Amino acid sequence: MKIYTKRGDQGSTDLLHGASLFKDHPRIRTYGSFDELNAVLGLALAEQIPDHGFERNLTRIQSELLQLGSELATPAGKSPSIRPIEAEQVQALEIEIDQMQAALKPLQNFIIPGGSRLSAALHLARTVCRRAERELVALHQDEPQRTVVLQYVNRLGDYLFVCARYSNKILNQDDTLWNYR
Repeated sequence: MKIYTKRGDQGSTDLLHGASLFKDHPRIRTYGSFDELNAVLGLALAEQIPDHGFERNLTRIQSELLQLGSELATPAGKSPSIRPIEAEQVQALEIEIDQMQAALKPLQNFIIPGGSRLSAALHLARTVCRRAERELVALHQDEPQRTVVLQYVNRLGDYLFVCARYSNKILNQDDTLWNYR
């Protein structure tokens, strides 16, 4: 299979089931941002990660982002070719957030992204996730998306924030507190 098809040379790209849209369409921008998030998670996974479930959980999330991308690449009224994001995946994120947060000191200040390289990569992932979420919400206003998708993405941003803090903890790095003076 060739990697180039030349079908996008005029600025359009194919959705699943044969439809096509211009590459700047909100749907394409949205799933492109989730693809970018997946790449940033790959960057985080390239770090040396102590075995605290990070590799397993982040790899699972990367797979879930492909699920989400498949759903977003499916035109309205068509069924995605793979299982869509489900409520159980939102609940799994919540459970993992609660487990990590139980090991952290409560936040008393805003923090600045940083500490360890892993934490910095996870903070970058969080910011890309929040941008993708904004794009998803904009798409949702014109083309309603399933509520569970909005919930999953919102929870994922929370997850990545807590994950960044937790990674600093297990790597014996302090969070960088915001000094607003």
